[in-house]
Amino acid sequence: MPIDQNLLVVFAVTTIVAMVTPGPDMLFVLGCGVRGGPRAGLLATAGVATSEAVHIAVAAAGLAALFAAAPVAFTVVRVVGGAYLVYLGVQMIRRRHDGPGELPVAGGGMSGRRAYLNGLLTNLLNPKMVTFTIAFLPQFINPALGRVWLQFAILGAIMIAMEFLVDGTVGVLAGRIGGWLRERRAARRRIDVATGGIFVGLGVRLAVDR
Repeated sequence: MPIDQNLLVVFAVTTIVAMVTPGPDMLFVLGCGVRGGPRAGLLATAGVATSEAVHIAVAAAGLAALFAAAPVAFTVVRVVGGAYLVYLGVQMIRRRHDGPGELPVAGGGMSGRRAYLNGLLTNLLNPKMVTFTIAFLPQFINPALGRVWLQFAILGAIMIAMEFLVDGTVGVLAGRIGGWLRERRAARRRIDVATGGIFVGLGVRLAVDR
């Protein structure tokens, strides 16, 4: 496999931790599941995953070409990306949950088609997701192993699979998970702090340790 095995392990662990953190994607899928049932939750996840595949493909094509044309660009992207991950980690640690309003409540309805399209468009048009993808994935790429595009493809496939595993589960079990999150603000806070700490450590380590 044309990918650094140690980096692959770090990538898998970091990605799964990031996925279980209640962020915009998870809350969107949760809301769709609550309003439209398990099918809507799964299709919302499919929409989000489809947009992530587009982000990953665009980032892989652009960055692979850039790294090939200017090898020093890899170092620049890695350092800047690492700094961005540190910033995200600090923001997560500082984030406060002041009330239950950010979480969806049951009521209304949502078709599977609408859930998929909303998931696709809201994520696809979110510039923060593009920025995160460009900052996150190159941290686990090793140009010395060659076939940078294939390394991107492998990491992207893992990320999308984990998206389906985590957010798909949230969509199916939306009612129960929504109630749990609304009632356990302290638990959500601990998840944010833990994930933020991992992002800070990851950003610092991968930006300087190579």
